[in-house]
Amino acid sequence: MEEIQHFLSRNRLAAAGGAVLLAMLLAIAVAPALIAHGPIAIDMSRKLAAPSLAHPLGTDFFGRDVLSRVLHGGRFTLAIGLGVVALAFVVGVAFGTLAGFAGGWIDMAIMRVVDAMLSFPSLVLAIALAASFGPSLSTAMLAVAITLAPQFARVARGQALAISVRPYVEAAIAIGVSTPRLLLRYVLRNGIGPLLVQASLALGSAILQTASLGFLGLGAQPPTPEWGADVAANMAYVREAPWVALAPGFAILLAVLSFNLIGDGLADWFNPRRRNTR
Repeated sequence: MEEIQHFLSRNRLAAAGGAVLLAMLLAIAVAPALIAHGPIAIDMSRKLAAPSLAHPLGTDFFGRDVLSRVLHGGRFTLAIGLGVVALAFVVGVAFGTLAGFAGGWIDMAIMRVVDAMLSFPSLVLAIALAASFGPSLSTAMLAVAITLAPQFARVARGQALAISVRPYVEAAIAIGVSTPRLLLRYVLRNGIGPLLVQASLALGSAILQTASLGFLGLGAQPPTPEWGADVAANMAYVREAPWVALAPGFAILLAVLSFNLIGDGLADWFNPRRRNTR
C-alpha cells in the first residue's frame, strides 16, 4: 500500500485521471437520487432553457433535463465501453496467445487475418460493420469489439513469443504440463501487464468510437440517452443553446482523458525501472 501511495504521488496525472473517473462513476451511479427529472421526460414549455437551479445544465429542444441525460447516458456509454473491451480482450488475447505460442501455420493463419483487419482504419471499419448489422447499441458494441480485438491479438502474440522461450516455460513443457495450463499459468499470467495497459487505453478508444457511431446514428436510437447521439441531436441548436451539445461532448472528453491517463500510469507501474522509486 505504501508503494502504491508513493507511486501515485509521483504520477499525479494518473491519480487525477482515476479521481475524475471515480467521481463520474459515483455521479452516474446515484443519478436517480440526485436528479428529479427523468432523462426522457418532455416539457416543451422549458425547451432550450438556460442553466438554472432547477436544471443545472439547462434543457434541450424537447425540454428534457441535460444533466439527467448526461448522467443516464453515461451508464450506456461506459457500460458499452467496458463490455466492448472485455469482449475484445478475451477474443484477441486468446487468438494472439495461441498464435505466438504455437507458431508455424497457426501463427501465420491467425496473424494474416489480424493484419487484414488492422489495415483498415478502426473507425471506418466500425462504421461499415455497424451499417451492415443495422443501427442499435448491440451492433455498435459488436462492431467496436471487432475493431479492437486485433490490437489485443497483436500485443498478446508479442508477449507469447517473448515468454515462450523462457527457461521456466521450457521446464514446464519438459515435465508434461498441459497446453491449456501452460498458456494460462505461464504465458498469459507473466505477460498480463502490457495487456492491461492496452485494455485501459482501449477503453478510451471504445468510448470514443461508440460515441462516434451514436453521433452518426448507428448506435443508440432516440430517445435513449447516449453521449454521442445527444451531441448529434443537439448540434442544430449549438448557436442559441451551446450547453445542449457541450455537456455530453465534455463528458466524452473527460472519460477518454481519464482512461488515457490511467493507461499511462499503468504503463509506468508495470515497468520496474519506473515503478522503483527507492
